[in-house]
Formats: sequence, C-alpha cells, structure tokens
Amino acid sequence: MSDIKIPEEFKITSTIDQKHYLVSGELKEWKGDTTEVYSTISSTKEYKRTLLGSIPDLQESEALDALNGALKAYDKGKGVWPTMHVKERIECMEVFVKKMKTKREEVVKLLMWEIGKSLPDSQKEFDRTIDYIEDTIEDYKQLDRNAAKFTKNDGVYAHIKRGPLGIVLCLGPYNYPLNETFALLIPAIIMGNTTIFKPAKHGVLLITPLLEAFQTSFPKGVVNVIFGRGRTVAAPIMKTGKIDVLALIGNSKSANALQEQHPKSNRLRLVLGLEAKNPAIILPDADLDLTINECLAGTLSFNGQRCTALKVVYVHEEISADFNKNFAKKVDELKFGNPWEDGVKLTPLPEPDKAAYIQGLIDDALSKGAKIINKKGGKHFDNFIWPAVLYPVTKDMRVYQEEQFGPIIPIVPFTDIEEPLDDMAESNYGQQVSLFGKDVYALSPLIDTLVNLVCRVNLNSSCQRGPDVYPFTGRKDSAQATLSVHDALRSFSIRTFVAFKDNELNTEIIENLLEAKLSNFVSTDYIL
Repeated sequence: MSDIKIPEEFKITSTIDQKHYLVSGELKEWKGDTTEVYSTISSTKEYKRTLLGSIPDLQESEALDALNGALKAYDKGKGVWPTMHVKERIECMEVFVKKMKTKREEVVKLLMWEIGKSLPDSQKEFDRTIDYIEDTIEDYKQLDRNAAKFTKNDGVYAHIKRGPLGIVLCLGPYNYPLNETFALLIPAIIMGNTTIFKPAKHGVLLITPLLEAFQTSFPKGVVNVIFGRGRTVAAPIMKTGKIDVLALIGNSKSANALQEQHPKSNRLRLVLGLEAKNPAIILPDADLDLTINECLAGTLSFNGQRCTALKVVYVHEEISADFNKNFAKKVDELKFGNPWEDGVKLTPLPEPDKAAYIQGLIDDALSKGAKIINKKGGKHFDNFIWPAVLYPVTKDMRVYQEEQFGPIIPIVPFTDIEEPLDDMAESNYGQQVSLFGKDVYALSPLIDTLVNLVCRVNLNSSCQRGPDVYPFTGRKDSAQATLSVHDALRSFSIRTFVAFKDNELNTEIIENLLEAKLSNFVSTDYIL
C-alpha cells in the first residue's frame, strides 16, 4: 500500500486528540470516552479513510456545567461582560481576531481534510471570516455612535441603545463550519450575550486551534465550547429553560426538536438559517453562455453542499435542448480531485453515506421517467459520486421534493412561467432564486412577484450568501431572523433605554452621571 502524492504542508503527520473543552474560562481536561474523527480523503492509493484525531464525547453533566458557566458570566445581567462598555468589548474582540489570524494555516488545512473543501475555498472561508469579524466591529462602533445621544418627545427624554438578550446556544453547520458558525457566534458575543457553542459533526477539529484564543480574549464564561452529540449535550441545556436565544444553522428538524425541549418557547428568541431549494428560472432569451456558467457555479460549488446552492433548474422548453447539451458537457469537464490539487472543482464528500443517498435519488428519478443526460453522471468513486444531470424531472420524484445538499442537478422543463411561480409559492422554502433573461418587459413583473416569494432575487447570477453586508434570510422554513454584518447585531440584541421626565432633578442627575462617567449605559462617549 503506497502513499498518494500530498504536498508536505498539507500532510497529516500526527493526529489531533483533543482532550479539552472550554467552560468558565478553563480548558478542562476530559478523561472519558472520545469520538474518532475521520476524513473521507485517503492518504494511500488503496482507499482508506484517514484518521484525523478525536474529540471528547461529553455528557449531560458537562453540558449543564457549560450552561452554568454562561449563566454565571451573565449573572442576571449584572455580569462583567453584559455591563461592560462597548469600547472594552470591542477591545476583547480585537484581541481575539489578532490571535485567530495566527491560526490560518492550521484551520485551512483542517477545512480541506475534514470537509473536503478546496484549498482556495478553504482560504477564502478563513479570510472571509476575519473580514466578517472586522466589519462587525466597525458596524458596532457605528451603532454605538448613533446611540450616543438623548431624544425628547412629549416632555420625556430617552437614552436608547441595544442590550444583550442573555444566554445563547450556538450550533453551526458542517459545510461552513468556520464562517457560518462565526456569523452567529461573533455578533452574539460582541452584543454582550454569553454563549455555549457546539461545533458541527464535520469540521469540528478546526475549532480546536482557536480554543485558547477564546479562553484568553474574553472574560470567564463568555464563550463556552463543548463537544459531543447534539441530542446528548444540547437537549439537556434547552430543557432547563435557561436559554434565551437558539442560534442554529442547519436542519429544520433539529431546530424544531430543540425548540420543543424548551419549556417556555414563547420567550425563546430564534436565529435560524435552515434549508432551501433555490431554483434557477431560465427564460427563452437568456444568454446561454453566461447562464450555463452561473448555473454550474450555483449547482456545484462545494459539490452543491450549500443552502444557497441552486437545487432545481427550470428551463424553458424553447431552449432546453441547447441548455441541456452544453450544461451536461460542462459538468463532465469539471476536475475531480483532492482539495489541494490545482484547478479542482469537485472534491470528496465529507459524509460517508452521502454518495449512497445521491444514488437513491438517481434511482428514484430514473424509475419515474428521468434520464441522466451527462456521460459521467452517477459514476462512483470511493468517496464521491459524479454529479448526475437529470432531465426531465417531475414533481413526484424525490430529487424534486428533497433538499439534496449534494452533487445532483434536477432540470424541470416549463412552457408557462406560472409553472415555476406556482411551484415556488407551494414550496416550504423561500430563500433565493436565480432569474436568467434579458427582456425587461418579461423580467419586470417576474421580479415584482419573486421578491414576495423569496428574500433575494439574483438577476443573471447564481444564488449566494455574500457580500456579508447584504441581508441573508429566508421565508417560510428557510430562516428566522436576518444575518448580515448589520442585521446580526440586531438579531442578537434588543432595544433598551433609560427614560425620564424633563425636570430639574432628573436633568441634574443625568448631567452628573455623564460627568462622572460612572455608567457604561448612560454615556454619550463613543469610539471614533
């Protein structure tokens, strides 16, 4: 059995056996059972999964210990972190991001091995996360500047700011285990909440190089990081009723199950990024070359393992033959390989059972009249299945009904634009759509309708999350609350204020408070 060619800087020379978890500012050693972490990428020519390391298999008592750490740090709103001045919280976050930058190589390497993300995309995920944190800091400064004033109405003064919500349970996804997780965690922290964070099942070891940065950058208990099965550690935390915000990017079944565990769901704030079945709608006058390239990126970027991926393609029958022929050819021209290989577009799937699931969708579609229209479609590797382009797809097929989250592309022909519009209206999801065409008389009424069915209409462009300053949300089962640099700060906070009637006593008290600088809340100081 011989090794495959792996660049020295990306070789796994030793396993990461993570023995610690972070609670109340202490990296506690775990001496119980552990869970091995494997990569579906093989280090040898004869296929064999690669052992990357192990993580603690924490239990209910450790989970509740983490909750107590967060509760103690929040201390009913009296804690150091929730009452700290904005400037000081920002300084802590700046310390964290400085330390995080030193871990870029380690995190990028683990992104490739753990979830099979290509080198350029892994680097982009790390760098984009750094940008997100820095942009969040700047937006928070502006938020604080805007609030550094008093307003007066009907003889009542008000000093209005945004305050924390309390204790946040944060659960991230495996496909963007750094970026999307931190898009929840960072705004939750900086707004003064205390947090419990459980990494995703895949992409878990890449958090370990950052544990010390979390430990040393924030006061004790502000960030608590636990490992283990969601049912074992997250459910007991929710059952206590002491979680104020559930922040989750993942599956609606998981979100619903956790909500149901909370005894006071009416007071549980939800920040959720869930499934989507984003369609592409290709009109007869679409620029075919541009459309094919955008649909290729939209359907198969990171093997289609994105909530923003195009998961169903509606193509007008007038151009379906040309589109199908050229699109299928382009899919088969994509390069498959390991994440560090130059020009690689398709990489190993991180979930060992995903290829079998995709094959099940293919078999179901073929049995109901669809055909695989690309030559390589459905070809199996040890850790991958080649993207199958299926046509014509109908509503009774699983691949139409389910969010496939992998390399398979259903194409649905249509003659009347009402067909895809009706389908979208009936869908459980409403995140984004890609609309391809040129005729403004056709596009105009479509755009006016589509903005009421989804939250982002991408004109002659594939669906995507970024840039991170734009709102990221969805209708129906796709999301709750809005994530963007600007909106996330608001999703993890609440407007709160001090009000007082305009009289001599109150005026004197407020003037003395401002002059003495005793209150972090009642303050007109701000950061330039």
